[in-house]
Formats: sequence, C-alpha cells, structure tokens
Amino acid sequence: MAPPSYSDLGKQARDIFGKGYHFGLWKLDCKSKTSSGIEFSTSGHSNTESGKVFGSLETKYKVSDYGLTLTEKWNTDNTLFTEVAVQDKLLEGLKLAFEGSFAPQSGNKSGKFKVGYGHDNVKIDSDMNVDLSGPLVNASAVLGYEGWLAGYQTAFDSQNTKLTTNNFALGYATKDFVLHTAVNNGEEFSGSIFQKCNDNLDIGVQLSWASGSNNTKFGLGAKFQLDKDAALRAKVNNACQVGLGYQQKLRDGITLYLSTLVDGKNFNAGGHKIGVALELEA
Repeated sequence: MAPPSYSDLGKQARDIFGKGYHFGLWKLDCKSKTSSGIEFSTSGHSNTESGKVFGSLETKYKVSDYGLTLTEKWNTDNTLFTEVAVQDKLLEGLKLAFEGSFAPQSGNKSGKFKVGYGHDNVKIDSDMNVDLSGPLVNASAVLGYEGWLAGYQTAFDSQNTKLTTNNFALGYATKDFVLHTAVNNGEEFSGSIFQKCNDNLDIGVQLSWASGSNNTKFGLGAKFQLDKDAALRAKVNNACQVGLGYQQKLRDGITLYLSTLVDGKNFNAGGHKIGVALELEA
C-alpha cells in the first residue's frame, strides 16, 4: 500500500479536531447513487452570524472499463467546476487529471493539470495551472518504510523564477498510533499525535509555533464512541475555547450532528456558537 499524499499526513489527528464540528452553521448534506452508477452530492449551509446561505451540487460518474471519472460541480457563487481523471490505465498507480472552473458572471476561468503516482514506498503528486504568462508548479513526495514517513512539498513560480513553498514533514504511523511533525517555509513548526486507545476512544494532540510572531498554539481532542449509532466529541485549546459535539445515527442513511463552541475566557459575555448538521444518504 502506497504512503499517503503529503496533504494527508497527520490527517487522523486533524479529523479529531475538525470532523463532526459545524460551529455557527445550519447544514444539510445529501448523497445518492443511481442504479447506473452516477453519484449525486448536494450540500447547503446557512451562517448564523452573517446569514449567508451557500449551496453546491456535485455529480460524479465512473467508467470503470476505462478507469475514467467525470466530476461536475456547481455552487451558489455561480462557479462551475469540471474534472476528468484517468486512474491505473497507463500505469498501475498512476492518476492523470485535468480540472477547470468557470464563473459566467465575471468571466474568470482557470485550469489545472494534475499527476499522481503511488507505489509501495512512495507517493508523488504534482499539478500545474494553465497560465501562459508562467504557470505555478506544485509538487510533493512522500517516502514510507516500515511505518516511517518522510515528505517534501514545494511550489515553483515560473513567472518570477522562484520557490514560493518549501515544506518538510516527518512522521511515524501504525494501525493505532500516528506521529506527524512538519516545518513550513522554515517559519512555522507543527506536530500532532493520534492515538487509538481502544475500539471506543480516539485522542489527538496538536501543537504549532510560528517563529515570526512567536505564537504558540496547543490543543487536545477526543472522540468517544458511545455505541454503534452515537458518538461524543470534545476539544480544547490554549485560548480556552472548548468545543463539544454529539453525533447520532437516527436510522440507516440519516445522521444528526450537534456541536457548540464555548469561549472560556469570555463565558459571561456570550458569543458562543452552536451548530446543527444533518446528513442524508441513500
């Protein structure tokens, strides 16, 4: 099995702090799949503070015989997105894709070529935007050996002929434990730990420090599975912000999420946030 992409390093700990929380939102997600294999995903949310409503519709169709995946997406900002991808046809583990977006109102359009390759001990990803004046090239590679992971990510601005990103990562992963450390542009240092204590309890720790501002962030998070249909989530950071979440499977294909964010430093002043999300799948 190939190592994860650079962007997925430390994902298990990030999910502890992000997944299942919808602070300040009323959210609805719907997923469905037709008998012909076309997948439909619709999502919408309303921000309780600004009142702004945002929604999107996505369709995905896979042609398995040719390893082809067609994805189209539209959102309420009136932006159209299309991606065509081919997987494992030219070479096992190789994925080629082209994605483009178009905003009819403004006329803004963009395109990007993407290449990904995964093998037993290496995962390589690269993309290049379509810009005749000089494309921006992003590239990353992750090497894995007996649980150890080492990654590098860079971005090259061909128009100005300079590197704009220079990131390093090192980690160790097993089935129940993941350690991740990273250095971004030599200025931001971060680390995370994920531990699956048992079948019901997952915990995570995050730490980051920025040399420019000397700003340190620290957080603890946990997810506890009450039973096969319900789960509790909790997290706290060094700014005394406490997040709580509850997940309940109402029936097959229907899951409800309740969450709240409490500002411990200004508890009496209010300003705390709540969130409600409903997921439907058929």
